Amino acid sequence: MVETWELRARFAAALAKMYGDEVPAYNTLVDVTMQVNRDFAAEHPDSAERLGSLARVSAERHGAIRLGTLDELRDVATVFGGFGMFPVGYYDLRLTDSPIPVVSTAFRPTDPAELARNPFRVFTSVLTGSDSRFFDTDLERRITGFLRRRTLFSPELLQWARQANREFGLPEPEATQFVEAATSAFRLGTDPIDAGWYRELAAISPVAADIAGQGSTHVNHLTPRVLDIDELYRRMTERGIIMIDRIQGPPRWNGPPLLLRQTSFRALAEDRRFRRPDGSVTTEPVRVRFGEVEARGIALTPSGRAIYDRLIARPENAEWGSEFPHTEDGLDDAGLAYFTYRNEGTVVVRDPIVYEDFLPASAAGIFASNLDSVTGFVSDAPGAEYGQDRLEGAIDRTIEDPFELYRAQQEASRALLSPANNHSRLQTLPPSNTEDSP
Repeated sequence: MVETWELRARFAAALAKMYGDEVPAYNTLVDVTMQVNRDFAAEHPDSAERLGSLARVSAERHGAIRLGTLDELRDVATVFGGFGMFPVGYYDLRLTDSPIPVVSTAFRPTDPAELARNPFRVFTSVLTGSDSRFFDTDLERRITGFLRRRTLFSPELLQWARQANREFGLPEPEATQFVEAATSAFRLGTDPIDAGWYRELAAISPVAADIAGQGSTHVNHLTPRVLDIDELYRRMTERGIIMIDRIQGPPRWNGPPLLLRQTSFRALAEDRRFRRPDGSVTTEPVRVRFGEVEARGIALTPSGRAIYDRLIARPENAEWGSEFPHTEDGLDDAGLAYFTYRNEGTVVVRDPIVYEDFLPASAAGIFASNLDSVTGFVSDAPGAEYGQDRLEGAIDRTIEDPFELYRAQQEASRALLSPANNHSRLQTLPPSNTEDSP
């Protein structure tokens, strides 16, 4: 029996190999990321593994895919469920400064032990095709008809996924077949794309064209984790790779890393085949896929997140050092971040909980920075409702609240403390090198 975590690890590795073959610059990004991580660990031996072992950070990835319908979301939830990945968080990218016609969730392990074994995540967006702020009635009808004619996930793939979810793994050869079928479902399509249809959608939103302009879906980016994202940005630029204009998320400051910082190299021109009205097929460049990289920090409580949201809304005048404590002790004492606690002799040791989720403003910023053209609402008509409850109804599963997952992890660790220990003897110590979990 190949256990769920190993299926997930195989799936992440297979996607990375496939994506590296499709987008060779991704391999360069991974190589530079690994170099930065090794150098950072050598220069900061006492703190480099504070937010996860080097082995975990080096293996860590998150992917991103885009789907066209809630039915496709239901099927992908089945597929990811077979890998022990479940929906966490709801993100409405229509409500950002650069409105994009999608709503999103992220599929990932929710158990800390499973995250430690393999923390693969996939940020999954769904086109809001009924939102009349982007699509008029005629275009909505044609989008719906086009998407109904395609099938992204085979019956065999869905069957293996259900079995893996039910049995917490698969025997061979089904395990290998499952991973291969799931990987193939996200391979870049090679069939010619209807040029007129693609351009009509792209005029509304390049993201809409990427989702509903072709008969398949694909990985949009696969993101490694880096320990020093500023150094990564510098080294990639030195190699002549064009990066987006800035690092998304909190700034670099003299306190503990918070939440999530992201950047990417600019989307590269990839040749795609287009069919003209006369039936001829031409090859033209399309820019929709890019190389994202992320640096993860400490998960913030709702109180901490409120401060973050306020500061990020006014980046020019934000004073992070005056709003957030400069130490983990201060963050914990103020109830601004999540930690776990463990007994070590007569002392209670505090460990930060890594932020495992996403920031909608950063996601939208990454999307927008990599598009040749950015469009927003094209109509002031009322937008269709694509709330969290509608997504949950489609997949017949609750979308987990990230704050609740972090809070439960923190409280579970407190419950295991020895009664003889108390927070007056609490210390902040780096984890041992043998621990993989943050």
